[in-house]
Amino acid sequence: MIKLYTAGTPNGKKVSIALEEMNLQYDVHAINMGALEQKEEWFLKLNPNGRIPTIVDQDNDDFVVFESGAILLYLAEKTGLLIPTVEKKRSQVVQWIMFQMGGVGPMQGQAHVFYRYAPEKIPYAIERYQKETRRLYEVFDTQLARYEYLVGDYSIADIAAFPWIRRHEWAGVAVDDLPNLVRWLAAIESRPAVQRGLDVPKQVEAQSEKDAAKSKTKEGSSILVN
Repeated sequence: MIKLYTAGTPNGKKVSIALEEMNLQYDVHAINMGALEQKEEWFLKLNPNGRIPTIVDQDNDDFVVFESGAILLYLAEKTGLLIPTVEKKRSQVVQWIMFQMGGVGPMQGQAHVFYRYAPEKIPYAIERYQKETRRLYEVFDTQLARYEYLVGDYSIADIAAFPWIRRHEWAGVAVDDLPNLVRWLAAIESRPAVQRGLDVPKQVEAQSEKDAAKSKTKEGSSILVN
């Protein structure tokens, strides 16, 4: 059994989708980010960075894994699913996960905050992060012109990127003129396991993102949506 500590944000959705796709048994603890539950002492013992998602693998001596990309890799290696066994293909999957973690997540997270939540609308910040998010989407679109999924077969690389890019409207970034990306989004959205994963935890996604942004503001840290 996997214990999943999560909230309804893109990074949280990555892990619930992966758990559903891999048909793993898991128990959900929904974290109230607006109340800064992720900063409570009990949670910091699991994840010293105080972020979601975090898992505890009860079948592996209660082994704790945090950081969404690391969790995806851990689950894929645990099950042998959604990651290639061929070395070069596996490296490509990891590369695209790192691309999402280092690019789309931070840039789109900032676009969410400055476009939706910031108490003062700063046009320079909004334009900067929306433009960079859009540029990253174009990189995906170019890759998806060559392959059905990011590295050919559906993998954890797709799972890493999908929950972020499906929220493009929330960041104020259009994708209608990126046909390969639109096709990819629809294909993933149609998967039954993805639909189940998107419903975890059972709460309104937009409100979860709002609570996450509020919690970052309360912390006085850099405002990124988890």
